[in-house]
Amino acid sequence: LMVDGIYQQGQLATVFHRVYFNDGSLRSETLPGTRFKVPIGVRLSYFIGNYVILRGHYRFYNDNWGLTAHTMNIELPVKLSPFLTLSPYYRFNSQSGLKYFAPYGQHAPTDAFFTSDYDLSDFTSQFVGAGVRVHPENGVFGMKNFSALEIRYGHYMRSTGLSSNIITLGMNFK
Repeated sequence: LMVDGIYQQGQLATVFHRVYFNDGSLRSETLPGTRFKVPIGVRLSYFIGNYVILRGHYRFYNDNWGLTAHTMNIELPVKLSPFLTLSPYYRFNSQSGLKYFAPYGQHAPTDAFFTSDYDLSDFTSQFVGAGVRVHPENGVFGMKNFSALEIRYGHYMRSTGLSSNIITLGMNFK
């Protein structure tokens, strides 16, 4: 179980984000100068024989700006050989947006705090992909200090219409 209490103070708005108001005016994003965040998470691993691990993770997040989120991850690393592992994974996220969020042109000029950043809006997202990890006994490409190489591909989909493809390369050195 992981529990954190995080207090932030300072410039927390992204000042180069412009917010357009319902009267046609625009200003820089303005958010409170303090924020208190509480993430709570739990990780579980279940070994299915000698070659498969079922890994799960759940995280609850809440802050005093009105954002509440639930994130669930599942990963299933399968050892195909002593030196090769395949790891499919899936993540689901659901969040309620900030109380200061409104879409383009919907904020009133009298609002004290405002953002139109869709990362801070209501949405759900999914991330699905797989990774391949090689960790040869004599090192990657025969270099003993280069102990492991991993490549991961993931496809991200958000209910707001955003989608992306992500390729990650990881290397371990002794």
